[in-house]
Amino acid sequence: MNQTRGRWVAIITGALSVLIGVAYLVLIMLLDSRGPLLPPPPEALGISAAGAVAAAVSPADAATAPPPG
Repeated sequence: MNQTRGRWVAIITGALSVLIGVAYLVLIMLLDSRGPLLPPPPEALGISAAGAVAAAVSPADAATAPPPG
């Protein structure tokens, strides 16, 4: 009796494990089919367009740029 119950527990546990694995693979396929991830626009991060341009300037460019004014 006890071995029969243990066998059923093993079968159910294995089936659940396989189902979770298949669901994970399906989820990954769906997410991957949407294309590459893109960074959010600057507005979503609370950065203004001018701040985004200033942040994109490298230090070498800043050294040769004329001073603001």
